[in-house]
This record gives sequence, structure tokens and C-alpha cells, in this order.
Amino acid sequence: MAISSRVKPQFVETSLSGLGLLGTPIFNKGTAFPASERDEFSLHGLLPPHIGTLDEQVERRLKAFRALPDDFAKYTFMRDLQDLNETLFYALITRNIEEMLPIVYTPAVGEGCQRFSEIWRKSRGVFLSYPNRDRIETILGHPRYDGVRCIVVSDGERILGLGDQGAGGMGIPIGKLALYTALAGIHPLKCLPVFLDVGTDNAARIADPLYIGWRHERVRGVEYEKFVDSFVRTVKKRWPHVLLQWEDFAGHNASRLLERYRDVLPSFNDDIQGTAAVAVATVLAGVNVTGVPLTQQRFVVFGFGSAGLGITELLRKALMNAGLSDREARARFYAVDKDGLLVEGMDGLSREKTGFARSPNEVEGWARGEQGIGLLEVVERVRPTVLLGVSGQAGAFSEDVVRAMARGLQQEGREVRPVILPLSNPTSRCEAAPADVIRWTEGRAIVGTGSPFAAVEFGGQEIKVAQTNNSYIFPGMALGIVSSRAKQVSEGMMMASALALAELSPTRTNANGALLPPLESLRTVSMSVALAIGRQAEREGLAEVKGEAFVEAVRTNVWEPVYLPYRRR
Repeated sequence: MAISSRVKPQFVETSLSGLGLLGTPIFNKGTAFPASERDEFSLHGLLPPHIGTLDEQVERRLKAFRALPDDFAKYTFMRDLQDLNETLFYALITRNIEEMLPIVYTPAVGEGCQRFSEIWRKSRGVFLSYPNRDRIETILGHPRYDGVRCIVVSDGERILGLGDQGAGGMGIPIGKLALYTALAGIHPLKCLPVFLDVGTDNAARIADPLYIGWRHERVRGVEYEKFVDSFVRTVKKRWPHVLLQWEDFAGHNASRLLERYRDVLPSFNDDIQGTAAVAVATVLAGVNVTGVPLTQQRFVVFGFGSAGLGITELLRKALMNAGLSDREARARFYAVDKDGLLVEGMDGLSREKTGFARSPNEVEGWARGEQGIGLLEVVERVRPTVLLGVSGQAGAFSEDVVRAMARGLQQEGREVRPVILPLSNPTSRCEAAPADVIRWTEGRAIVGTGSPFAAVEFGGQEIKVAQTNNSYIFPGMALGIVSSRAKQVSEGMMMASALALAELSPTRTNANGALLPPLESLRTVSMSVALAIGRQAEREGLAEVKGEAFVEAVRTNVWEPVYLPYRRR
């Protein structure tokens, strides 16, 4: 269901003028300031005489954008535009979502994080460094942050599949929140990117003379815990109902921090839960194509860190909702990690992972290598219908693996199409290129990827590749959580977001349709996800704003990137 924003205030009041007004991104209109406002706010002489429109500015910036030589140059261009004129920045994105999304976020943001220090020009968000640990309350207490309703926070230790990027990890909170606004309409002034700078173990970053972060090895253990706790407690005191999204923390911290603080503030981890929701939606869409009931699917999950575990847990719940017992649902999964297939009794298995380990008796006689039972052996033995990759290992879905999967399903005695989802980001870490997967399966594979890939030509047909990007989920989640003032983010709410997205899959009415809605419809998708989140929160007794009041709150919270008239305060 699409919701149009209700009538908003017809003007903006500000006490800024001259260079102060032009230098404030959320208020700057550039050449679109009319003559009356140039008079009122002392702008004559600071701007060229031409009085333009937002449409003209979008056209001018789009032309400049498309003339740039590569994605990193385009990423830098957009970051500069965001720091110059936010209304124009968001207008450019919302009118060109499919073209802009890979630049503003994945995959271009990966290189943006790696080279963050060399392109850093202007402050955006908050850097909380460990040496300033006693100043957290003072820093966050500034009146400029009074309107904050959403925070995305990272410590930069596991940026996409690129590892520790230190302070460069700030590119992730900035990018995520840009999509909160572009895809769900949350006002930019309600969004605060936060980076917890506890050092970095990336020697190249520390050795870089341009590096802007704290030049120190990572703080760990008790001191790290105290630092994060101080941050969360300060946030809770400052903004009792703020949404806190955890982003790109290393696996050993991601799940633990989420569990520790999920009841303190409404919070979620997009790497774990957002990835899981969009993966479940994509699998459900694939079920529409294959014709094999969800309860009969066999899943191999390659990469069983926090993301892989999160996907598996949410799929398990979907299987149980479809009628399986917990034991029956768990039996449908085969988890493969760095030490091979998870088998009971392996060293270092957490309680959560042990629940998906296979019994030693079941795998007796399976071939083992130096790293246990490998992916190819698992695929040949299990004959999975769904292969999911969240390993960050480029090329892990080799030709042998993919052909073995396709061959195994052909032996089922019926035409079963394999669902293959190499989800790792950025593109350089993807488990397989879609063109290869489609070629190795003679065009039978149903493919979804975490990064964008061009359509594939095969057998005289153009096969579109679904981008199972988390941006289908997390912007709408944020809008629903903020609008309902949910007390926490439950697993039921995550499932509701996945089901809402699955309902929008073109495969529901056309088995040959795309797995997910077109990227251009992401603002509409976000509205549907927001409504599903708020209504589920109400059903679970977690929402403070309910019913029609919630729907009205969603309308109120949707900001459109247009210029309004200004009045002097």
C-alpha cells in the first residue's frame, strides 16, 4: 500500500543568512533562491544572477555525474553534493534510484570506505573516539542534535567483505542513513551517523599519513565494553525512543551487542536481520518460480557468521510457520563455514550454531579435506534446492559446485530449477558472477545477488538478475519503527518485513517475473514494509502509536526533497 505524504508546512523559518545559509546543506538552494529571498537573506553577490529551479539543478548535476570516469569519482561527487545541498542530493537520487543506488551505497561505498580519509572534506555525523570517552555526553548533548530520531552506528571492524577499515567505516552509517531519507522519506535532520573510533588493526590505515582516525590498535575487552555501554546509555538518556541500527561490527561483537541492547532501545543489526529478511523474501519469491513447496526446500548456507546464522534462523521460522516442527525445520539446513560443514562436536561452535550442526553418523563416509567437509561434497550429497552465499569469498560458487547442484536437481526426476543467491558485498567479494551461474546451469538457475549486476543474455533471452539488496528492507523498517514508536524490534517484526516484500514480488502473478520489485519502486516498497512493521508491533504490544494514528504518523514522517519558501526567524 502506498501512502502519499500529507500536506506539510508551506515555508521554512531560519535565522541564517549569507554564507551561513549557503553553507548549511539542508537549507541551501543554490541558484534556486528567488529574488525575494536573495534580498531577505543577503545573498546578492554570493550567487550568479540566474534564478533556476530544482528540475534544472537535477538536470545539470545528472549531466556532470554521468560524465565522470568511474564509480569512485561518482561516489565522491555525490558525497560532495550531499555536503553542499541535501535537497538537490536527495532529489537526484529519488528520480534516478536504479542509477544512483550502487553509487550512494553498495558496491561503490566499499571503495569509499577504503579511501574515506583522502576524500574527507566536511564534517558529517559524529566521531566518538576512545580518547574522548569522557566527553560522549557533552558531544551528543549539543542542541544541533535535538531532532534526531534515527542513529546508525559502526566501529568499522567488518566493512562489507573488506574487513577493518578504521575511521573509513563512517562511510557506512552515512550511506545507510542517506537511504533512510531517499527511500523512506525520513527527514535528514532526524538522522545521525555515528562512528565509534576505538582504533584499527589495519596497519595500512595507521601508516597512511592521510588517515583521519585514531592511530592506535583496536581497544578490546573490558575497555571496549565500557566504551560501547557509555555510548548506549548516553543515547538512551538523550533520546529515549531513538532507533539504533548497529552496522558492520565484527561477528564476535555483532550478535552479542544486539542481544545486550535490543531491550534498552529499539535496535536492529542490518547485517544480521536486514540481510535475513531480504533473503527470506527472495527465497519465497523463488518458491513461486520453482513450484517446490517451502517445506520441501533443502538449503545449503555457505558462510555461517552472523549474517548466515541470521538468514538461517529467519528461514527456520518461516518453515515452522509453514507447518514444520523446529526439529524438522532445522533438518532442512546444511551450514558450511571456514572449517567446512558444521558437524556436532566441532571445536568452537556456539550454542546457536550447534543447533544447525549435522550428526557425525549422518556424514560418516563423506569426503573430508584439510578444512573439513567442503562445499562441493555437501552439494553433491545434499542436492540442495537453494544455495546461499554470505562468505565474502569471491568465486566460492565454482563451476564444479554450480554444475553439481544443477545435476543433482535433474536427478530428482522432475524439472527443478536451482535457486542460487551469492549475496556477499561488494561485487569483488561475490561468490559467483550471475552470467557464469546461468551459463553453468544452461539457463535454469534463479539468481539473486547482493550487489548489482547487469542482465544476462542467454539463449536469445535477457535474464534480469535480482539485486537482493538490504535497501528493500531497512529504510521501511526505520520508518515503521519511528512512526509506531516501537519499544523494541522483535523477530516477528523482521518476519513481517520479509513477508511484506515477498507479497510485492512479481513472481506472485508471473512465474517468469523478477524475484523482487524494480529498484525504482523502492519508495513504495518502503511504505509497505513500514506499515507491516508498525502493525506487527501493535499486534505484539510493542507500539505506542497504533491504528490510524500510526498511519497518519507514517504520512507525517515522509519528507519530500523539494524547495519551500523561506522566512526569516
